[in-house]
Amino acid sequence: MNRPMPDARGPREPASWRMGPWRFVVWFGTISLLADVVYEGARSITGPLLASLGASSLVVGVVTGAGESAALVLRLVSGLLADRTRRFWGLAIGGYALTVVAVPPLGVAGVLWAACVLVIAERVGKAVRSPAKDTLLSHATAATGRGRGFAVHEALDQIGAIAGPLLVAGVLALTGGDYGPALGVLAVPGLAVLLLLFWLRARMPDPEAYERGTAASAPSGPTAPDARGGRLPRAFWTYAAFTAATTTGFATFGVLSYHLVQRHLLSTAWVPVLYAAAMAVDAVAALATGWLYDRYGPRVLVALPVLTAGVVAMAFTGTVAVAVAGSLVWGAAMGIQESTLRATVADLVPSGRRATAYGLFAGVVGAASLAGGALTGGLYGYSIPVLITVVVAIQVLALVLLAVTRVDRR
Repeated sequence: MNRPMPDARGPREPASWRMGPWRFVVWFGTISLLADVVYEGARSITGPLLASLGASSLVVGVVTGAGESAALVLRLVSGLLADRTRRFWGLAIGGYALTVVAVPPLGVAGVLWAACVLVIAERVGKAVRSPAKDTLLSHATAATGRGRGFAVHEALDQIGAIAGPLLVAGVLALTGGDYGPALGVLAVPGLAVLLLLFWLRARMPDPEAYERGTAASAPSGPTAPDARGGRLPRAFWTYAAFTAATTTGFATFGVLSYHLVQRHLLSTAWVPVLYAAAMAVDAVAALATGWLYDRYGPRVLVALPVLTAGVVAMAFTGTVAVAVAGSLVWGAAMGIQESTLRATVADLVPSGRRATAYGLFAGVVGAASLAGGALTGGLYGYSIPVLITVVVAIQVLALVLLAVTRVDRR
């Protein structure tokens, strides 16, 4: 299936477009930025907060693990629901509302069970909104260019991921470690998220008009049918297999930071600083690969298995500079995962089945992330050379699957 390249002068805006597609992408990115301030700010101190209420390390691990699982696995249901009901705005707003309402009370919950419920509720909110949000965004990126549109959204998102933890850290420092004000202040960006969502829905209630308008003005070639039933394209499944393979070999930042601290390469206090730097690289990588994707197509995704292999080869060394560089490479790979991987799904799947595809895709990523964390963590304790060898072998397989996906797309 061939995508029409967006006109360099920008698409002509049909009357049904109440705002330009780039404005829609930027405003949605601003909403994600503010939402990230809320939930990334909370996630940066979830462990210490639960511990202050009497949680053991096991309880912290189970609660945060259950939250992450819910954030991914429940998208299988929310994606299917979005496609069947076509209530994309309702699900997006409901999911964001659950997140921004769950976070501020965490600081004053007072009892462990209530805090645990709120932590999981915040993650459920992400599961509810994500397939619908990605589908709404995919319509606008049909006019801006898939790669560039998702990349700009991801870059804005990462600004919030950096600002949120820094805001919480600043309030904790000013209040002597009081979690109430540190999390309570997040109600302000949370309220802004909801106000902007309602405003954006009023301005552009039917973002699918972007995609219809772009298809109508395409110079040649029929568009993919807007099927709302039937099977997903075979190319989607081979692409999902590629994503599963490359994600399975992807080390988590938890394992990377464990290595840095245990080997006395960095002090614990410097780990959040390195994480913030990795998030900055994430944003730059998303913008770069998004632009390249629109120009050269899915071949740019070859970079992801290469970077994934580079992470384990560099980050687990005993040299500070090389290990830090490996962590920054990890950030670059994350940028591709969070932007260009999602953009490709929109190109592979017709609009009518796209939310379902995003839900299934998130389930695949979630299962592969769990497997990857276990694999890299387990092999790290056994033998770093074996870890590197296994990850490189998996990434070679991923490259083969990507090549198959490219053939299917033609």
